[in-house]
Amino acid sequence: MRRRLVGALAVAAVTCATAGVAVTGQAASAAVVPAATVTAASAAAAETNEWKNVRIDGGGFVPGIIFNQTEKNLVYARTDIGGAYRWDQPTKTWIPLLDWVGWDKWGYNGVVSLATDPVEPDRVYVAAGMYTNDWDPNKGAILRSADRGKTWKATELPFKLGGNMPGRGMGERLAVDPNDNNVVYLGAPDGNGLWRSTDKGVTWAKVTSFTNPGDYAADPSDPNGYMSHRPGVVWVTFDPTSAAKGQTTKKIYVGVADKENTVYSSSDGGATWSRVAGQPTGYIAHKGVLDHSSGTLYIATSDTGGPYDGAKGDVWKLDTATGAWTRISPVPSSSADDYFGYSGLTIDRQDPDTIMVATQVSWWPDAIFFRSTDGGANWTRIWDWGSYPSRTKRYTMDVSSSPWLTFGTNPQPPEEAPKLGWMNESVEIDPFDSNRMMYGTGATIYGTEELKKWDTGETFTIKPMVKGLEETAVLDLISPPSGAPLVSALGDIGGFRHTDLTKVPPMMFTAPNFTSATSLDYAETSPGVMVRAGNFADADRPNDSHVAFSTDGGANWFQGSEPAGINEGGTVAAAADGSRFVWAPKGVAVHYSVGYGNSWTASTGIPTSAVVESDRVNAKRFYGFSAGKFYASTDGGATFTATAATGLPAEGNVKFKAVPGREGHIWLAGGDAAKGASGIWRSTDGGASFTRLSGITGAVNIGFGKAAEGRSYQALYAVATIGGVTGVFRSDDTGATWVRVNDDQHQYGNMGEALTGDPRIYGRVYLGTNGRGIVYADTGGDTPPPPDDTTPPSRPGKPAASAVTPTGATLTWTASTDDVGVEGYDVYREAGATDVKAGSSSSASFSLTGLAADTSYTYYVVARDAAGNASAASDPVTFTTAPGPGGGEGCTAAYKAGNSWPGGFQGEVTVKNTGTAAITGWTVKWSFPDGQKITQLWSGAHTQTGADVTVKNAGWNGALNAGASTSFGFTGTWTGANGAPAAVTCTAS
Repeated sequence: MRRRLVGALAVAAVTCATAGVAVTGQAASAAVVPAATVTAASAAAAETNEWKNVRIDGGGFVPGIIFNQTEKNLVYARTDIGGAYRWDQPTKTWIPLLDWVGWDKWGYNGVVSLATDPVEPDRVYVAAGMYTNDWDPNKGAILRSADRGKTWKATELPFKLGGNMPGRGMGERLAVDPNDNNVVYLGAPDGNGLWRSTDKGVTWAKVTSFTNPGDYAADPSDPNGYMSHRPGVVWVTFDPTSAAKGQTTKKIYVGVADKENTVYSSSDGGATWSRVAGQPTGYIAHKGVLDHSSGTLYIATSDTGGPYDGAKGDVWKLDTATGAWTRISPVPSSSADDYFGYSGLTIDRQDPDTIMVATQVSWWPDAIFFRSTDGGANWTRIWDWGSYPSRTKRYTMDVSSSPWLTFGTNPQPPEEAPKLGWMNESVEIDPFDSNRMMYGTGATIYGTEELKKWDTGETFTIKPMVKGLEETAVLDLISPPSGAPLVSALGDIGGFRHTDLTKVPPMMFTAPNFTSATSLDYAETSPGVMVRAGNFADADRPNDSHVAFSTDGGANWFQGSEPAGINEGGTVAAAADGSRFVWAPKGVAVHYSVGYGNSWTASTGIPTSAVVESDRVNAKRFYGFSAGKFYASTDGGATFTATAATGLPAEGNVKFKAVPGREGHIWLAGGDAAKGASGIWRSTDGGASFTRLSGITGAVNIGFGKAAEGRSYQALYAVATIGGVTGVFRSDDTGATWVRVNDDQHQYGNMGEALTGDPRIYGRVYLGTNGRGIVYADTGGDTPPPPDDTTPPSRPGKPAASAVTPTGATLTWTASTDDVGVEGYDVYREAGATDVKAGSSSSASFSLTGLAADTSYTYYVVARDAAGNASAASDPVTFTTAPGPGGGEGCTAAYKAGNSWPGGFQGEVTVKNTGTAAITGWTVKWSFPDGQKITQLWSGAHTQTGADVTVKNAGWNGALNAGASTSFGFTGTWTGANGAPAAVTCTAS
């Protein structure tokens, strides 16, 4: 079963519920929308942006390829979760046709059938709907286009359709009468029988004379309603010779998912129907193809509905003139050699005695295609057994355009990589070119343009024919500040490191490979450090780990250990400096690891299966969210505490992320508007409190990218509903105003499970879809930036000093106000001509540490906003630290930055014995604020873990008499900034 993403976003976008409703339109001009005063009309305005796929090429099941029978090179493909496509012959590229489908009708991207009109080739029909159980809230629909899929109209049906349900490879269940194209038939699932339109798909009615709706279900007792789905009426085939052009075709054949009654026919244009006499029983006819030149109906049958299974089956042909059935199976079901059913049935219309059929399903050692040039009397195989385990093949595989199709494996013979395929329900010979064949697999579309070499004993080449068709379900995305611009976590095929967005990556993640990767993260200040979590079949890999690490930006990966009981990856977070990781596997308690997973320790204070993320500045801070409660850790994930934040969504899918370069800044998106709340919330105090953004009534995800020119705060990207319009939005001013960056033609169904901006390119946003792969756009080019914010915050209140000790104190003050929002506060110590910045806070308090005993200090505070405007300084506060222990030991350390050069600097620290007695040793500690690293240190011994530095005395300078001093020096590296530590402490021994 393909992964499903069912969200709870309340949308008010375009609807397609009634006959004749148009579902496309023109993009509006760009506009900036104030979030607090947004209106539906203005919110619908959008930038004009070009959306493109990050190339992967394929990545999912293609159950149907449909050639138009009267126009050469008019070819369509349908997918189970990724919409429909039309082939562009000049570029040999697939063009997506259903990107206009939005969150309100996301199930329309499940295409259970497609029909191309043989009379008016511009017309095309889609039977749309993803699930027939309660996973998809909407009914199915027939989409119709008169311009080859450029624009569409829709008619909602009174039942659901299942483009991603069992049996979806059978078909085609949607068919246009080749003589009177006003008539279109639809085979319906789940007891709904056969339906017909007589006005080119505008209105539909049930064919009441057709009385067998099909009783087969893979598992009628499935409580989820998935395996209990009944595929129903699964294919419709016309005999065009039974009527003149312009008249209703008289002879029609229909396939039903009923093992005892699988083929029906009508000889009076669908007025009456009867079970075809003498038909085989015990199997389901997946395909029914008529050679109208000879009047021969071929069927391919299997013992299940597929597409994943099938263990027995047959191929039959019916002489429609005499009613005689003949079994023509390449390997009959009565043979011990038959371990598969059949599907993928096709006829060479240029030579109708030539037919092909595929196994349904031969997983090992590979799929098998069979070909006959005499109507099924004799068959040849696409590969044969040689001397076991070798195989002799009529073909070669060339996957150089999509090298990942080997899945990074090197299997033992007789298996090979890449495989010929699996789930090959659709194998199609071009009706105009006997040399061209295309076929769908569970991962791509393959094809050849030299098929007739099969018959002459020559070897033909099979290649991917899938460019433009992107069908991955995207579960997470990261865009680090250095290295590859994008790293992906995907359903079914794991994920990739994308070094060039325009090229197919050479390989998915291997060593280890996760069938589906569920979460990604990188260390913000050391972005080469990455972590990913994922799923695989535990029975195949017992005692394997569901988490992996990289220290080279995802180029290579290695595994550590894992806690007991893990079956699914869940979410995982990397500390800002890469020194530790916090992991929330699905269904298992949250754990943390110092280092790369060599051991894991259970975190406390946070519920099982919470979503976890890391602060992007402070390596000790991690965050979690579960059921409306926000959790914070300040000790590297060892312990979490529920914060006092209220009003957060308790239901629905919720995503939250911390802002790079802003300690304690968190944005949270999601929820379920029907069950409480959905929107976007912001915190600047590490999750202690959140503020909900006004004007946003629903949201799916939030992400960050490079700030706009003249801005200091990262650009925000959101999949959200603003002013009643659901789309992808960008804000350059901390959420005060938003602009829509997609349009109604680029809605991508239930998009947004993954979302991130690019930290290196302003305006670039990467969007994950559920079946249309990764799309991206370079936005902002035609939208003027919001008006510059030149108004500074108000002056903070005078600080008050409390909890004064010999080495520290706590400052608190009255918070500032700002027209957009206070970003944070900088705390300064008066120190003569040049004041010293003691540190920053996102709230109206600050803890001072590392002070000297019995010493007078003066501090003041400056507020700043997201635009970089600084307030006037507060009035200063002066206080004296408490005296140290009488006659005791004590020391202070003073940090001084020396010479600095691009990427490097020199520093010195002076240690003074401030006690009344001699000391024999000292230890100095501080944390670098900007990710600096010590490269060499003298007159001491140091260790550094992330930002935290510890220096102990050398053997010769530890003994200091009262009042005596010594010093040590060092060199280090820096990038971006080289701020002094907020506090330096000294401990005497």
